[in-house]
Amino acid sequence: MTTLLKTQDIINSNCFKNLSMKNIRQGVLATLTLLLIASCKKDIKPLDLTLTAVSNLSAPADNSDIKLQPATGGNIVFQWSAAQTPDSGVVLYEVAFDKADGNFSEPLYKILADGSGIQTQATVSQKDLNKIAALAGIDASSSGKVKWAVLASKATNSVISSQTRTLQIERPAGFATVPDSLFLYGTATEAGNDPTNAIPLKKTADGVFEIYTSLSAGSYLLTDQRNASGTTYYIDKNNNNMIKLGNTATEVTGNTKAYRLSYDFNVATSDATEIQSIGLYQSANNAEIGQLSYIGNSTWQIDSLPIQFVQFSWGRDDRYKFIIHTPAGLEYVGSQNADNVPPAGQPASYFYLFPVTNDQWSNTYKFDPSADNNSVKVDVYYKADGPYTHEVTVL
Repeated sequence: MTTLLKTQDIINSNCFKNLSMKNIRQGVLATLTLLLIASCKKDIKPLDLTLTAVSNLSAPADNSDIKLQPATGGNIVFQWSAAQTPDSGVVLYEVAFDKADGNFSEPLYKILADGSGIQTQATVSQKDLNKIAALAGIDASSSGKVKWAVLASKATNSVISSQTRTLQIERPAGFATVPDSLFLYGTATEAGNDPTNAIPLKKTADGVFEIYTSLSAGSYLLTDQRNASGTTYYIDKNNNNMIKLGNTATEVTGNTKAYRLSYDFNVATSDATEIQSIGLYQSANNAEIGQLSYIGNSTWQIDSLPIQFVQFSWGRDDRYKFIIHTPAGLEYVGSQNADNVPPAGQPASYFYLFPVTNDQWSNTYKFDPSADNNSVKVDVYYKADGPYTHEVTVL
């Protein structure tokens, strides 16, 4: 750096004899500033964008067979050699996928390499591979080929690997992209044929939905949105009741009945279980003492039911739970607690409904003491917007 004169030496020089002290100081400061800028200026070199493409794709091997199991299968690791650059600068990598006859000018899908793009490998989930296969035109429950290559980038310069590899992918029966929400509408439903009034289903797991509702003669569709632009699905009754994409409405015939409708988009399967009735089971009698009827809006009800506790040597027993009647048999539902206390002062969760065993005494609720020798109104709610639950009102 150039040696600078002291400020006072500059002021005392002949150059400043005829100037005021204020002007002298301003001039000195300006001079010093210019000298500092000049002395500290460095040469700025342009960024070298030179980059040699990845030359070797090491894994998976070319023409590898991959049978996808997105729900349970592990990730697939893609690996390659490093791209070469003269200045050892940072290179970012992406794995690019394309159709079997594609040229990667517009890849179907790209996945950033591990380590925010700087590692020479990428860990790809089977769920993503399922999406890629679908984008490549491979149908569910079918197999086909996709190509992959590696894009190496340095700033604005990007080059495709000199090698490409092919994968033979077998897709499962489910959907590559499952809906996050699901609704039911149509002439066969309680909502009618307007999608804006569609009935929401309960999401029980990723891609899995169910609803307790009624169906009558008519047709219905499933949709992922409550509007006319939603993606629609239907049930192919001629193909094991598979869920399929499209607007071919599912037909319903016969009398109005209550159902539990279940849909698993991960494996594209559906099930419709008729709910014939729900019985109130009294433990002390080891029998049902009343039947609840479906009244709409995912609700079963009995308006008035006489209740009488059963006398034992230790006192009067007040325990109960429910039995769902289906064509396939009986399903018991009750408390998540093996043993229970009376309901007074208990939280709302006390009344939640869970699948339980047919044990006479376990997983039961208790009536309020005021129900003994009185009548009660019982409501069972299988609504999608909250926990399945029930309510007992002493009349």
